[in-house]
Amino acid sequence: MQTVDVIKAPSSVVANEDEEWTEIIAPRTRLLDLGLRDVWRYRDLIMLFVRRDFISTYKQTILGPIWFFIQPLLTTLTFIIVFGRVAKLSTDGQPQVVFYLAGVTVWSYFAQTLTATSTVFIANAAIFGKVYFPRLTMPVSIVISNIVRFFIQFGLFLAVWLYYVVTDDSLRPNWLIALTPALLLLMGLMSLGLGMIFSSLTTKYRDLSMLLTFGVQLLMYATPVIYPLSSITDPTYRLLILANPMASVVETFRYAYLGSGSFHWAYLGYSVLFTVVILFIGTIIFNKVEKSFTDTV
Repeated sequence: MQTVDVIKAPSSVVANEDEEWTEIIAPRTRLLDLGLRDVWRYRDLIMLFVRRDFISTYKQTILGPIWFFIQPLLTTLTFIIVFGRVAKLSTDGQPQVVFYLAGVTVWSYFAQTLTATSTVFIANAAIFGKVYFPRLTMPVSIVISNIVRFFIQFGLFLAVWLYYVVTDDSLRPNWLIALTPALLLLMGLMSLGLGMIFSSLTTKYRDLSMLLTFGVQLLMYATPVIYPLSSITDPTYRLLILANPMASVVETFRYAYLGSGSFHWAYLGYSVLFTVVILFIGTIIFNKVEKSFTDTV
């Protein structure tokens, strides 16, 4: 079964004397054609998917959306105890609460979006097999729904951050705060590109979904979430950490709001280049697989 696009047909296409076709459903032929026009036409459907994600996630739960606040707070508390008090890792002289919460807020959006996008074909195979709609609307809706969650958790971070700005002189926020929307867009596109690659591959290799979940957890330790980049003094290890495109995103976010950390335009430029390349590769693979994935799944 092939994934298809809806293409406007010329008015000259007539089925018979009494009936005229206004649309023709045909398979997509161009490899790099994402069908963004169709995605825009189905924007109402994307919003329905976003609403569905919220309802399905917190339906029949006692605390409901309060988990948006509980999850980062509990994670931050765990980091403070394990890495701050026991392991005594450096936080660049910043209060541990705001230091760890900054990393958790940024990393959670990327990790949750990537994990959810990577299973989009398998998790929605029943819907894909019954009705036509642009397949890209599903991963796009995941990116948007997680943006809403990010803003809720970001509001929590801002509340804690403002408290320490007023009461602690160690925080030195700067104009790079203006890069927050760009960092959010960068994370969204990066997770979308990687997610499209893994979602395409998991249609044949189901083990990849479990491998990705485990890999994302390990990747966090290769990202300056629980430690600052300045604490990595060995040039080899520092280079390995910087090879992770999320490293510069977390460091830039933390540098903007806390005034400590490592910020270089070259590091951020590498993350942008990585995102463009991975989004390009993800587009090719996604377009190739979506034509016949229902036969595989």
